[in-house]
Amino acid sequence: MSAPGYAHGVLHVGMRQSALMSLSGLIERDLAALPIFPLPNVVLFPGALLPLHVFEPRYRELVRTVLAGRKLMGIVRLKPGYEQDYEGRPPVFDVCGVGSVIDFAEQADGRFDITLRGLARARIVEELPPTRAYREVRIEELSDGFSDASVTAAWQRKLISLWGSLAPHLPEPVRDLRSITRGAEGPGAYADRIAAALVGDPDTSQRLLAEPDPSERLRLLAEKLQQVHDSVAPPSAARRTELN
Repeated sequence: MSAPGYAHGVLHVGMRQSALMSLSGLIERDLAALPIFPLPNVVLFPGALLPLHVFEPRYRELVRTVLAGRKLMGIVRLKPGYEQDYEGRPPVFDVCGVGSVIDFAEQADGRFDITLRGLARARIVEELPPTRAYREVRIEELSDGFSDASVTAAWQRKLISLWGSLAPHLPEPVRDLRSITRGAEGPGAYADRIAAALVGDPDTSQRLLAEPDPSERLRLLAEKLQQVHDSVAPPSAARRTELN
């Protein structure tokens, strides 16, 4: 495996159109029929980058269709037990990430290397009847819910404190929290940047993707980071950080 998320078919988008466009850029026809790429252990957060190497024939077809259109697809996580029906239409989690293909290269044998940028989180309303080799769904875009500013600010301070203590123990690319969160507009985007950079557990990632409350996402991330901190810090230091 040479890149993250590689597995199963992938080595791991006036009362005119502008008035109907969401903040993420999705329009009505995107929501009505979105191609999906189901994967067992991959979650795409808004703002995150995801490189994929696509080799299964049905997903090569998906990529060709996507590239000929608005370059949008959903990254959907397969539910446990998918192996028995992997070639069919096994169950997937109903909250997914919608991404746009920002870079691609087609190989001589028809495989694709693509890079997605996460645009939005969405809920699958229904799966459309099978008319292609790949799957399509109707979705609704999910917006962040209301969060108390003082609560989100408190959790952000907690994360910054924990990150400062953990930085020497983290991989080089994620040591600088300011770099990871640069350009994030609002606490929801801030949480998504951290989740994409740090959380490797697919169940936790799925929970964070499905959580509409930015302050709750920040709390969950602080809880996760506290666990990591306690596992690497001396007991006395861990206790001091927990009490702060």
